[in-house]
Amino acid sequence: MLEKSENLCRSVIPMPEPKSSWQDEVYLADACKERFLTQSELPELAENQFFMAGLAELSEGYHVERVGTSIHTLLLTLEGRGRLITENAVMEIEANTLTVLPANLPFRFELAQPDANWKMAWLLLQSTEKWQPLIEGGQRVEPSYLCEQIWSLMSLFHSEIGGRSSFRKLFASELSRLLLGSSASNAPSNSVLRVQSVFNEVESQLHHPWTVKGIAEQSYISVEQLNRICKQLYGCSTQQRLIALRMEKATDLLHYESWSVGMIALRLGYPDPYNFTHRFRQYHGCSPREYRKRVMSGR
Repeated sequence: MLEKSENLCRSVIPMPEPKSSWQDEVYLADACKERFLTQSELPELAENQFFMAGLAELSEGYHVERVGTSIHTLLLTLEGRGRLITENAVMEIEANTLTVLPANLPFRFELAQPDANWKMAWLLLQSTEKWQPLIEGGQRVEPSYLCEQIWSLMSLFHSEIGGRSSFRKLFASELSRLLLGSSASNAPSNSVLRVQSVFNEVESQLHHPWTVKGIAEQSYISVEQLNRICKQLYGCSTQQRLIALRMEKATDLLHYESWSVGMIALRLGYPDPYNFTHRFRQYHGCSPREYRKRVMSGR
């Protein structure tokens, strides 16, 4: 009975009509949250013909109305509900949908109801030939399997602001690939993203006894595929990448005189300090103690 009552209340809320007059206007209530991805902080956006992007969690009030812009707008909705109003139609924006708004056409999108929530990723695309296959269908809302994947990818991209350019280039390229290969029959593999995500975990837990087989299993791929992806990402094998992460971190930790070589070895996943010293000498051409002496004498 309660469900029927709720449906009845929802049905009597008047739906807006298609609009004929437009203005440029943006409103966000205080409860709204947004993270921006801009060209100034992520120049790889411009290289891949993105103008700007963002991650939004919206509530209590939100709308964007444009008379017409020179860029294309995409909305990928993960949760909640929004509404799109155009010159010809009013469309509900549900979870797991892609909203496409080509350049030079007026539109308004908003929270479906004042008490609704809306979690979505938005992207502004430069008006170039590259995006023509995506926007040629006109203004529309359509189902999409990409929403969660795009949100995760953009979150990783955002986390690399001020970080590693090689990863930013990968994320921007993968974002383009996902959007342009968005038909369900052509669903792209996300193996590269899984490997990148696992290596982010590896970096934060270098004391863990990582193995190539374990990293492959956590990435849900074979060892052979893992090595191919590592070669693509880092220019080396999985084992070489793991060693490199530990040896580069070792040079940072050796700046702290209060940390003994044995302590650093344990912190980097080497229970045997002699094994650590041997590996360090192979990688850097000197022992950890010799490296520390050079650092201290250079101060």
